[in-house]
This record gives sequence, structure tokens and C-alpha cells, in this order.
Amino acid sequence: MPRTTGRVTMPIQEGIDDQIRELAAALGADAVRNSDGTWLPEIASELVDKVYSTYFPARGDQEWALAHPDTLVNQYLMSERVTATGPGPLRIDVLAGYYREQFRPCYERVERFWEVIDRTTGQVVPVPGWDVEESTGVLTVHEPVPWHEYTVGFLADQVWDTTQMYNYITNGWGQTDPTRVRERPYDVRKDGVWEHARQALTTWLAEHPEVDVVRFTTFFYHFTIAFNDQAKERFVDWFGYSASVSPQALDAFEAEYGYALRAEDFVDAGYYNSPFRVPSPRFRDWMDFTSRFVARRAKELVDITHAAGREAMMFLGDNWIGTEPYGEHFASIGLDAVVGSAGSAATTRLISDVPAVRYTEIRFLPYFFPDVFNHDGGDPVGQANDSWMTSRRAVVRHPLDRMGYGGYVSLALEFPDFVSRITQIAQEFRDIHEFSGGQRPQDAPVVVGVLNHWGALRSWQTHMVAHALRYKATYSYVGALESLAGLPFTVRFLSFEEVLASGVPDDVDVLVNAGAADTAYSGGPVWDDPRLVELLRSWVAAGHGLIGVGEPTAYAKGGSFFQLSDVLGVDEERQLTLSTDRYPTVVGSHPVTADLSGAFDDGEGAGHDIYAVSPRTQVLSYQDGTVRIAANEFGRGRAVYFSGLPYSHENSRTLQRALYWAAGREDLVETWWFTSDTATEVAWYPDRGRFLVTNNAYEPVSTTVTGQGRSWELELEPMGWAWVDVED
Repeated sequence: MPRTTGRVTMPIQEGIDDQIRELAAALGADAVRNSDGTWLPEIASELVDKVYSTYFPARGDQEWALAHPDTLVNQYLMSERVTATGPGPLRIDVLAGYYREQFRPCYERVERFWEVIDRTTGQVVPVPGWDVEESTGVLTVHEPVPWHEYTVGFLADQVWDTTQMYNYITNGWGQTDPTRVRERPYDVRKDGVWEHARQALTTWLAEHPEVDVVRFTTFFYHFTIAFNDQAKERFVDWFGYSASVSPQALDAFEAEYGYALRAEDFVDAGYYNSPFRVPSPRFRDWMDFTSRFVARRAKELVDITHAAGREAMMFLGDNWIGTEPYGEHFASIGLDAVVGSAGSAATTRLISDVPAVRYTEIRFLPYFFPDVFNHDGGDPVGQANDSWMTSRRAVVRHPLDRMGYGGYVSLALEFPDFVSRITQIAQEFRDIHEFSGGQRPQDAPVVVGVLNHWGALRSWQTHMVAHALRYKATYSYVGALESLAGLPFTVRFLSFEEVLASGVPDDVDVLVNAGAADTAYSGGPVWDDPRLVELLRSWVAAGHGLIGVGEPTAYAKGGSFFQLSDVLGVDEERQLTLSTDRYPTVVGSHPVTADLSGAFDDGEGAGHDIYAVSPRTQVLSYQDGTVRIAANEFGRGRAVYFSGLPYSHENSRTLQRALYWAAGREDLVETWWFTSDTATEVAWYPDRGRFLVTNNAYEPVSTTVTGQGRSWELELEPMGWAWVDVED
């Protein structure tokens, strides 16, 4: 039996009542839930204090959806690029390369909502210059310019709900459960849908008195996913708004804002307004327009839920577009809780830091699906360890109220070692709450600001593509955020817009600008604004710090690529200044790199040669003819540059040291809390008079913890942890 109980939500399903009882007791679960494709057994309310049930406001009533075929959710897509090889008509099959089980063209007012563009010139082809054959979905450009490339931006109908389609394909329901329907989504902006959604929820609540928590999964619009013609993912953007469109929404937007959005405003030449793109004013308008609409409608559903005496929880994923938990409209929804998936420390902080809810819950991995829970190479224990190891760093810094798992519990029960491991994880999660007294550990006296175009709106969400999946192009940047999620710093997310308007907030000691050139994270054209570079030069020179990762402040102007190269002490060679000889000042030892045991790992690096701009630049890591780490003093302030910063124990520690040094507080290594082994981290709870030290490695470690002028020698098991009371 567990030492304590509670704070755990476990998935359940029908037909295995005895095993469910045993598992609930082992985990100390006080809540149960169903999942997409499972149903609550009759014993659900007997097992625990709270019963959660998944609820889908925009799908699930297949009979109603089929009876109202004009209510499908729409999505903007762009055709493949097609080159005209002659002056004759150019035929473009708009759905070529897409999964036709997911989409079909929407032909409502094609002259308004479709758009043909000559990508070679960037010119829009006038509507009389093309027509579309509705029976085939083929668009014909009558007189294309030979050897020019053309695309079609077009509205599509989603004929299969995105989430259910993904689960259906992943679980092989077509083979294992051929009677299962392919659910059609419906859009609450369209005729009759909103009235149906309200009434359906009211009826459902009355028919399910056993449910205590309605787990909205989520509300109305799914993030952007398009499958290819092989039923595999073609395009995924966890932040994408491309499926929040409809003729009704576009008309309402035009009426409110006084201008009409084009197809190109959404397909964006095939970039689809990725969060890596510098957001355009038109796209920001659409985001705000959609968020206000979603918040109003979601609040009505939450009010209905509360009126029935139930709690309302939102899953941060799937149909979450328009909720933006750090946006200005989120609090108005009135949710009781938010739950999300833990893919990393950063995604865990994304959930734990969400404001305006009474409690937060994290769903650890793996999800109980057969892609992991199989006896042909599946490793559920390994994935459980990875999920807990990465997330625990964030849980320690800002504990979530609850944890849980999801999926088919019958699959998990086939792996007793997995059940044993998650039982241990559940207890360790509760121990963090019990031994900390529900308090957060003390942060170091250095406040960090992460500077990009998104600011607080996308707190803990930089450089993500498909939630926490690793991408070659981004892992060297994600590591900065991943490190910060478990380091002892207060972290704020700032936008260029607010810094230009109001300056850097008074409490911020060090700014971090991390990203590739031309992205929303580095900044792109914003660095062409002399006000920004003047402001930040002055701010650093006055005694503050700047950390740059990759291609910070990048914008080619005035003979420099990094517009704050004088502050950072480095710039990037763009093969335009190769005739200039350079002699870097390589420093053998420095407080920033004191914990590096070997060559610095910069991942993919900045992608180009980095060079020191001055003999005063202290080059701390120089490999293969390029600067990988540099430190520079600028006025009374300091800057540190990293060519890349993938997450690792040593890189996280090096970033911690860099932040201390940039803030002029390298003394904190000796005077504040610190551990000798980079795989270990310490959290200090002054009101409890104790600290927690964790081992983030799969090997045992010996570490020395220092703090308050004292030291402790500790031996930690793999993934181990220890609570130590500090006696006066």
C-alpha cells in the first residue's frame, strides 16, 4: 500500500473491475477518468472521490452531425506547388498529397475564399483567370505564365475529426473495431450547432450524475494537423489556427475589423503562420478575434457545468486553439482546472504556471496505447522514467496539484513492472507536496526575462512544433527553456513590443534572446528599429545582463549581423567578411564554464561561423574555428553567448553559471545553494528548514550540497532524491 494517497487520476475502462480496484489502491488514486474510446464502468464512483469524464463539445454526436452536413469544421490548406511547363491551361488537383479521408474541398463562395497565386512573381491570379471543377476538385489556371510556379489557397471541409482520426489510425481501430464510426466534427459558428452544443451538454450532465469533473477535450478548434495521402502526418503545428476558419467566421471578422482576410493570410505561402514566423498584424488580429469568441462560448459551457454542480477542467491540447492560457481572455472562461501532457520540463511548467485556475494536473507519459504497450520492443517503463525524470525538475520548482495517466488501462496491466514503477512515481509526487508543505522552493536573487515576439502569451512554449517532440532544427534552442524550467530562477516572458513601449521591467536582471535568424524568437526585422538596440545597449551598460543563443539579435544591417554584436562580443560570418583576419582571445578558465568536463556540446550550433568582434571578448569555447561560448563586459553590464544550448546536465549548469555571471552575481555559486555534481539539483524551502536534492541521471552519484555556509555529502541512487532537514 502507498504511504500516502491522493493527487492521482488514473484511467479506467469497462470489463476489468477487480484489476481496477487493485490498481487504484496501489496508486493511491483519488480520481478516475475515461479516455477517447473508453467508457466509465459502473464501479467508477465507488472507487474514488472524483470521477472525471472526457467531453467533446465539437464532436461525438454522429447522428446529429450526419443530419446536419453543412456544419463541418473548415480548414485552410494550400495545394502543392505546380509549375506551368507551357502556355496552355494548368490543372491543379488541390487535394493532391492530402488525405482524402480527412478533407474535401469546400466550395462555398470560392471566388471569395479561394486564392490562386503565381509564386514566381507573388501576384494573385484574378478570379476570372481560373475556375474549379467541383466534381474532381481540380482547379484550372487558364493562361499561366510558362515556367512560373502556382499554388491554390483553399477552404476545406474536415470530414473526419482530427483527434479521433489520429487515435483511430494509431490504435488500428479499423481492424480491431470495424464498427467504430469515423466521427465528423461540427463548428459552433454554424447554424444550429451552438444551440445543439448547449442542449447536448445539459442533457449529458443530467444523464451522468456519477461525473464530478467534466474534462473538456477541449473546446472547438483543433491545432493544425493535415495528413498526407499515405495517412501519415504531413503538417503539424501545435499552435496553428488554420482550422479555426469558416465562411461565417471570416464574414464576422470583416464586419468587426473593417477589412477582409485572404486565403494567403492563413496559408502564408505554406508556412501557415507557424509560431517561428514573426506574427503579422493581420494574424494577431485573427488570434484575438478567435480567442474572444472561444472564451465567450467556452464560458457558457462552463457556466452550464457549474450550474449542474460539477467542476470544469480543460485539457490543454487537441481542440485548444483560441484558449491561449496565458492570454488576456483565458481567465474569463472561469475554468476550475487545466490538465496537460508532460513531454518535457518546459511543457510541465507550461501547465503548472497557468494562471486563473484553482488547480493544475499533469498527465505523464506514456499514454496507454499499443504503440508503446506491446511485447514487440515497447518500453513503457523506460518512457515512464524519461517522463518523470524530465518533468520532475519542473514539478519541484512549481508543483502541480495533481498527476495522472491516460489511455487503455487494460494494456498497462499487462506490464506489472510498469505498474510498480508508476506506483513509486505517484508516491514521490505526493512526497514533494508533503515535505514542502505545499510551498515553492526559494529562487535565487536573479530574475530572468526571455525576450521574443510572443512574450507572456506563449510562456514556456518557445521553439515547439508538435508539443515536445525533438526536431533537429530546434533542440539546440529548446535546451535553454528546458534548463530554465528546472533552474532556481524567476522567469518572465517579454515581447519586443512591450519592451519598446515600456522598457525592460525593473525587476529583470538578465535577458535571454535565443533563436535562429528571421524567426519570432530571435526577432527578425524588429532589430532594424534603432530604438530597441539603443534601449538594450543602455540597459546592459547600466549593469544588467544579456544571454544570446544561436543567432540572437540577428538582422543584417550596418555591416553587422548580430545587431548587439558589440554587447555580445561576437558576430556571425556570412561569407562577406572572410578577408578580415581574426585572432580570438581564448580564455582557459572562467566562472561560466567551470563545470564543463570536456568539449562544450552546442548541438547543431548557429549553423555558421561565429567570431569575436574585439580582443576584449573572452572566448570560453573555441572549436573547429568557431566561437561556441563567449563572455563580454559592456559598460557595467555583461553578456554571454552560446552558439547552441541543447539540454544536458552540464549545459543546464553552464547556463545557471552564465546567468549568475551576467547578473554580476557569480558569488551565488558560493553563497547560495549549489551542488557539486551537475546531474544533481537542489531546492531550498526556508520556511520548512529543509532542502530537496535530486539526481537527474540514470546512474548513482555522489554530490556535495552547499548552502547557508554549510555542506552535506550525499549518495543518491539512479533517479534518486533526498530530503534533508537543516538544523540550526
